[in-house]
Amino acid sequence: MNSTLVGWDWLVIAVYFGAIGGIAWWSSRRNTNTQEYFLAGRNIGFFAIGCSLLASNVGSEHIVGLAGQGATTGMAMAHWELHAWIIVLLAYFFVPFYYRSGVFTVPEFLEKRFDTRCRWVLSLVSLLAYILTKVSVTVYAGALVFQTLLPDAFGSPQGAFWAGALGTVLITGIYTVFGGMRAVVYTESLQTIVFLVGSSVVTFIGLSQLGGWNELRETLQPHAAQFAFWRPLSDPDFPWLGIMIASPIVGVWYWCTDQYIVQRTLIGKDLATARRGALFGGLLKIAPVFIFLVPGMIGFALHEKGLISMPLIPDGEKMVFNGDQVFPTLVTTLLPAGLRGLVVACLLAALMSSLASLFNSAATLFTVDIYEKIFPGRPEKHLVFVGRMATCVVVGLGVLWIPVMARVSGGGLYQYLQSVQGYLAPPITAVFLLGLGWGRINRQGALWGLSAGFLLGLTKLTIQAFFGVSKINEYPLMTAIGDFNFLYATGILFAVSMAITTGVSLLHPAPDKKKIQGLTYASVREVAADELKASWDLGNRVLTTVILLLVASIYLYFSFWLM
Repeated sequence: MNSTLVGWDWLVIAVYFGAIGGIAWWSSRRNTNTQEYFLAGRNIGFFAIGCSLLASNVGSEHIVGLAGQGATTGMAMAHWELHAWIIVLLAYFFVPFYYRSGVFTVPEFLEKRFDTRCRWVLSLVSLLAYILTKVSVTVYAGALVFQTLLPDAFGSPQGAFWAGALGTVLITGIYTVFGGMRAVVYTESLQTIVFLVGSSVVTFIGLSQLGGWNELRETLQPHAAQFAFWRPLSDPDFPWLGIMIASPIVGVWYWCTDQYIVQRTLIGKDLATARRGALFGGLLKIAPVFIFLVPGMIGFALHEKGLISMPLIPDGEKMVFNGDQVFPTLVTTLLPAGLRGLVVACLLAALMSSLASLFNSAATLFTVDIYEKIFPGRPEKHLVFVGRMATCVVVGLGVLWIPVMARVSGGGLYQYLQSVQGYLAPPITAVFLLGLGWGRINRQGALWGLSAGFLLGLTKLTIQAFFGVSKINEYPLMTAIGDFNFLYATGILFAVSMAITTGVSLLHPAPDKKKIQGLTYASVREVAADELKASWDLGNRVLTTVILLLVASIYLYFSFWLM
């Protein structure tokens, strides 16, 4: 089948862009102040919040990267995609703190709980994390799709790669800059539907070509060790203990404390809606295992049976799957015209929704937490303009980081993402869990825990980029640190951050109870018990039960599915 897009494909893509443009134009007319621009006026319903949470989470790096991981490491990465149970934690435990405090950003909340220095540290590290992970990885994954689908449209595959990268950034940047949070949320509702449908089509057609689910299981059973959900402790990449340690640490940071995600819950019209929106997003979060990871395993099975040919790359003396090319290859070889355009629109939706969320969050962080602190009292329109300029700078730095990613990534795009997040997440998770759960934690402990944890994490990331068996290996200690399993490194960083935060806090006086009233779990239940109970209504309790039962069922099934 021709691997380039044809007329029907372009028509579907054009309809998608037309819809996005219309929504963005309609949204842009209402941006008159910072609350409207950054938080959509705080009057959004639960459906849009839930869609926005999933769309923010699922970028092209999920579709491309998870399919690649499915083809190369099977279900190992599914643990990160079953974090719906952590989103329940977000709705039940964290959202009441954020929503009741009336903050624009998570670092602003950290200032209320501790002090301005903690807010500065978290703001700067969050912007750095966006550049190292979200911008660069999302753009890189989307560009890979352009390189595969349109290899000659821009002179060469490399030309297609950079045209796709810069083109999608420009288009997304335009509607985000002018439309603000309302444009982001409403376009993400459409984009969520598009990429759920588009990715489901790939799963359905792939299983049909293969012969069904049982055929997939039978084809993978001879390779059960490669595709298993749980790996032995001897596994160099995904030992089960490392996964149990690192996955929750990264999950709590990402879903419960990252501005990129939390900002979606701050736009609800009331606390009950904010919590229900988070839970609805948790329900949607279960889908990626089946529509992103499973297609990768289908691609492996189709290749094993000789029905399609997957791209291979050398790995030492053997040839292995080029994981980041698995999903584009499935699209070009399995789908007919029109459907291929739908899936390309799905990829664009995932790419643009994540970028749009990122752009708006980065603008909010820089404007509210940095610029406004340095230059207080500036007019609302001026602050909106500064936020737009901040977006442009973050995007530019993220694009410049793309060539460096290959040096850090040894196991594929998605593994790179989890690796970097595993080095940045531990101190944030430690400080938030301790700060909200224990009133004895003070500003000195939080500052030392955040700062020391970040420095150690960036040190590990820097050494990993340059030293290792397959990189610079003349220095045994540096090689050992560079190749040390990222899952265990995440756990060690978390333990160190917890110890530093606790130890330093105990060396200084306890914070004034009046100043942290409503900012710890115990105190917020004292002052707002009725409000919390009313906002955790029957609908939210039912959603919570459904999510937890589904996650438990998936864990149980895939723990034994290849036996």
